[in-house]
Amino acid sequence: MPPHIALLVNPASGRRRAAVIAVRLKAALRDAGARVHVYTGCSAADSRRLARLAAADRPDALVAVGGDGLVHQALQGVVGTDVPLAVIPAGSGNDVARAFGFPRGSAHKVAEAILAGRTRPSDVVRLTTADGAQRYYMSVLACGFDARVNERVNNFRFGAGRAGYLVGLLAELRSFQPVDFEIDVDGHRIAEPGMLVAVGNTSAYGGGMHVCAEAVPDDGLLDVVFVRQGPLGRFLRMFPKVFTGSHLGLDEVVSVQGRTVTIRGDAGAAYADGERIGPPTLVCEVVPKAVEMLELTS
Repeated sequence: MPPHIALLVNPASGRRRAAVIAVRLKAALRDAGARVHVYTGCSAADSRRLARLAAADRPDALVAVGGDGLVHQALQGVVGTDVPLAVIPAGSGNDVARAFGFPRGSAHKVAEAILAGRTRPSDVVRLTTADGAQRYYMSVLACGFDARVNERVNNFRFGAGRAGYLVGLLAELRSFQPVDFEIDVDGHRIAEPGMLVAVGNTSAYGGGMHVCAEAVPDDGLLDVVFVRQGPLGRFLRMFPKVFTGSHLGLDEVVSVQGRTVTIRGDAGAAYADGERIGPPTLVCEVVPKAVEMLELTS
């Protein structure tokens, strides 16, 4: 039988660039002899439903064409199955794709890589929210200052990405107050005012900001980064270091690893994979080797 590929598409992603990429990739896959089924979501909830529907059909791969938000919805479908997941970046941040390697070359080259079926296992994070609901995320959960910036950016009329995040950051600095966090990492407790806490399976969020710079997606551990309360001016001067990961060496930054992380505090809504999650209490648990990621780079 010919290989069966499911394409999950967010057509609005990347100012509709995802729709163009998906059309070309579908044609290339069919030229290579694959049977292709396209699933087009009209909302996050619809994409999540379609991801589960696609995975239940047992394709040889589920290919997400969009940004980190679409990858988040695809993940809800493939965890617990043996369906590999491929990421074709077409969003504003693309941090998950960056962690696993951007596909290179023409649509036909990408189609060849998909059909080659080379995979690498990756951990994911099981997240339990304050109401007891569970979902999975792949990259970073942000809680505190950075999540509030994300909240602002999502309300902007113009595009997000790194430039939008910087504008939101400067706006949030005017009103932000440190949060009294309580963070438990495998029984080790951090209880003090802070600016933010991030729990990462991969290193980056916000379009290449390496907040959890040392995170490795297949080591069975979560990287937890906590930024203590301090002068806002120093926090602002520290911020550019996030792009290189050099902030981890600063005195006000605590970096630890663990398998289970619980976050409490009046921090407002958290975000994971760039998707709005809700406020603490939040419990993050690593699920080792829970998904097979297709390798699309040579």
